[in-house]
Amino acid sequence: MSSLTELGKAIVDLNEEQVYSLVKQKIEAGEAPLDILKECNDGMGQIGKLFEAEEYFLSELIMSGEILKGVMKELEPLLGESDMETSSEGKVIIGTVKDDIHDIGKNIVVTLLKGTGFEVIDLGVDVPADSFVQSIKETGAKVVGLSALLNFTFPQMKAVVDAIEAAGLRDQVKIIIGGAPCNAEVRQYTGADYYAKDAAAGVKICKEIYGTK
Repeated sequence: MSSLTELGKAIVDLNEEQVYSLVKQKIEAGEAPLDILKECNDGMGQIGKLFEAEEYFLSELIMSGEILKGVMKELEPLLGESDMETSSEGKVIIGTVKDDIHDIGKNIVVTLLKGTGFEVIDLGVDVPADSFVQSIKETGAKVVGLSALLNFTFPQMKAVVDAIEAAGLRDQVKIIIGGAPCNAEVRQYTGADYYAKDAAAGVKICKEIYGTK
């Protein structure tokens, strides 16, 4: 935790008052909103590790998510509304897979994608495979992001990939997985194309896919 900034540590400590105070100071000082979000993301990553180690529990995850929603409310107007409206970067479908209701990491990715000009189709949490397939058909998106915080939902990630293939859409999309328990081995198991270790990596992959680096 020593590498975290003061803001990142405040996120980990669940110090809501300090988090909002620091964010306000940074905005007033003219710091880039994506840089501020990066510090928050680093803190959220540490919370994920504490959850894995069973030092933090569901109540802490929920609390950190509520704090982050407050931060996003302050930052979203600064992320470039015109970019969000033009959606020139491309379309990205994202959702937390079936049997998992966590949306903290997903919401960070959504905010970063919107802030860099992507049109995001956020399917929410506990999303069944068929919903991803239907969304691909309706939107023509080239990228599908699957999020999970619980390792027992890995088969659900695989089920989404399999359903997309069964629908004859597999060669039309690139599938990215992400979330605290995910890694390269999980990517291989699920049949996804990419594994994003954090939100920033996910955005970078989307830019590479759409050729907008």
